[in-house]
Amino acid sequence: MGTAAEALVTTDLTVGGMTCAACVRRVEKRLGRLDGVTATVNLATGTARVSHPPAVGPAELVAAVEGAGYTAALPAPPEPQEKGEPREADEESEDTRRERDRLVVTALLAVPVLVLSMVPAWQFRNWQWLCFALAAPVALWGAWPFHVRALRGLRHSAATMDTLVSLGVVASFSWSVYALFLGGAGEPGMTMPFTLLPAASDGTAHLYLEAAVGVPLFVMAGRFLEARARRGTGAALRSLARLAVKEVSVRDGTGERLVPIEELRVGQVFVVRPGERVATDGEVVEGSSAVDLALVTGESEPVEIGPGSPVVGGAVNAGGLLLVRATAVGADTRLARITRMVTDAQAGKARAQRLADSVSGVFVPVVLSLAVTALGFWLGAGADPQAAVTASVAVLVVACPCALGLATPTALMAATGRGAQLGVLVGGPRALEGLRHVDTVVLDKTGTLTTGRMTVARVTIAADGLGLEEVLRLAGAVEQGSEHPLGRAVVSYARRAAPERPLPEVGGFTAVAGRGVRGRVDGRLVEVVAPDGELPEPLAEALLTAGSTTHTPVLVRVDGRPEALVEVGDVVRAGSFRAVERLRRLGVEPVLATGDREAPARSVAAELGIETVHARCTPEGKAALVRRLREEGRRVAVVGDGINDAAALAGADLGIAMGSGTDAAIGAADVTLVRGDIEALADAVRLAGRTLGTIRANLVWAFGYNAVTVPLALVGLLNPMLAAVAMSVSSLLVVGNSLRLRAWQPSKAKGRRR
Repeated sequence: MGTAAEALVTTDLTVGGMTCAACVRRVEKRLGRLDGVTATVNLATGTARVSHPPAVGPAELVAAVEGAGYTAALPAPPEPQEKGEPREADEESEDTRRERDRLVVTALLAVPVLVLSMVPAWQFRNWQWLCFALAAPVALWGAWPFHVRALRGLRHSAATMDTLVSLGVVASFSWSVYALFLGGAGEPGMTMPFTLLPAASDGTAHLYLEAAVGVPLFVMAGRFLEARARRGTGAALRSLARLAVKEVSVRDGTGERLVPIEELRVGQVFVVRPGERVATDGEVVEGSSAVDLALVTGESEPVEIGPGSPVVGGAVNAGGLLLVRATAVGADTRLARITRMVTDAQAGKARAQRLADSVSGVFVPVVLSLAVTALGFWLGAGADPQAAVTASVAVLVVACPCALGLATPTALMAATGRGAQLGVLVGGPRALEGLRHVDTVVLDKTGTLTTGRMTVARVTIAADGLGLEEVLRLAGAVEQGSEHPLGRAVVSYARRAAPERPLPEVGGFTAVAGRGVRGRVDGRLVEVVAPDGELPEPLAEALLTAGSTTHTPVLVRVDGRPEALVEVGDVVRAGSFRAVERLRRLGVEPVLATGDREAPARSVAAELGIETVHARCTPEGKAALVRRLREEGRRVAVVGDGINDAAALAGADLGIAMGSGTDAAIGAADVTLVRGDIEALADAVRLAGRTLGTIRANLVWAFGYNAVTVPLALVGLLNPMLAAVAMSVSSLLVVGNSLRLRAWQPSKAKGRRR
């Protein structure tokens, strides 16, 4: 069994013809009949994610879906697009345009029927025959898609929402035909009162032409608006796709040439002009600028870059000309991984939605049984036939499994899209549920709470010495020959301190392992070494202070005289304190676990207000710590960025990786903080709470709506036309409630999450 599970592959299918949760359930069951196949079908996106053995090919999967009465196809790969060619959005708008045209024509025919049927004062002589002439095209042509899908389902022994709508239209129109030709309703001068509640006849059979046109009109209008709203929930994913560059200017020995992005290879150098998007992930080899990462990582402030700086594909060059060497292309880029994670998240289902899908699988057959039961009961009880027909048609029309099918996917699409805009990638419903219930978060130090990069934190100069600028110039010059992280930090700091003055050349450079470097600069012997011996008062005091912090002190001597003490360290990230404080206010206890020494670990913990600290933790030790906390009954999340964190991330209730971390950490995590800001974790926790609250509200509405309206229809207290309106509004309310997540804004927590 284990070998078979490992051999499973995943295939995505585009499924057409689904209109409600019953359709979703049917497609999943049909695919599940194949050996070793499991499927998750998403009504909102019209897609199926199928896990299957390699022996089961895509053709068999497509055939299984078609065997259930729906259409299926493999998603078409994106093709290079020439100017003037229609975009995918335009092709989609063709389908939308056809549906809109059908809706407009149906409305033009249906509105006069509705008005004349509902306003008795406007009913002129033979008005009913005009209404019949207008209603016939609506019942046949306007409702044709419902009839076709209902017949298709009948051929496969399936009943869906379309079955209910089709039967409601056919029953209403057929009764009206009987009333006109055989029931006395066709007599000239006949008028018909309109009531919100069904009424007994006065000897003349009642017309239901308003229901025959109102049901398809309102359902079509509801689905049209619902489709537009659902498209809005996926706006963030489409905006990520639009960040991809189609062509790139490559520079090589022959000059500069424009090539399709698919032809770009790792190691090639490409040009990014001001205002252009960076074509792919890379490293700057020439030029300096500021890049806007807002649409990729959620960072609002432009980031300054120069030679050696990494850049992310999709970022916008806001300044000068850049030459960039590609380090990743195609599916390996950060943008591709982000898009893939968002897509995967939207394919999942929350536990509550799986329950809703199970209910919807038997929902339509139950409704059909109730409609037949209502008709038989009222006729058996001696009620007027038109009252019996009214109750039966109302039951068919009012029942709505659509809202059940849309409750989770629309909320999930909106939330994952909004999260991506804020720099938080959520791996799916399981991750959302995990975020909502976490009560302990284990935080790595280096690269998570701190920047992970050596930086000069403080420089203390000797009294009556050379001065800060000159000391930095000399120290930076001699460290140019060093590859040590401490040396690179000193060089970078020196260059930033005096950007207009280039660092001088160094001669006689010598590096002593574990000790430091020395060399001659401008005729002076400059040493940057570990502190030793007696130091003058300002430097001695700085050295004493540095011993209780995360900083590593180095001494700068010029011609044998101590000139400065430079403290280099991995500084705490901006926002780490706010992040820890917000997590605590949300009821989440922070725990620091690091492989670093006790003193630096305690120093960072004290600075951030973290009480529980575990220093010198090996990867196995971190995993054991997580296991121990879980055994105590805690819901544990782990935040990390390195290979050493992968085991702990995988073993936690929820793994959270920093977007700047290693692929191993990101692969083991359920949530990725793309913008590399630990403060995004608190945003993720609050977004999860809001999303799950929205899903619960959607499901309560979907179940509650049917629990109230179906009994009303059974006892004859609901007009079929109003039933159609209520059914459409129920789906729109669910989608509209989900869309509110697109405007969600992170804010400081004021107390325990709700």
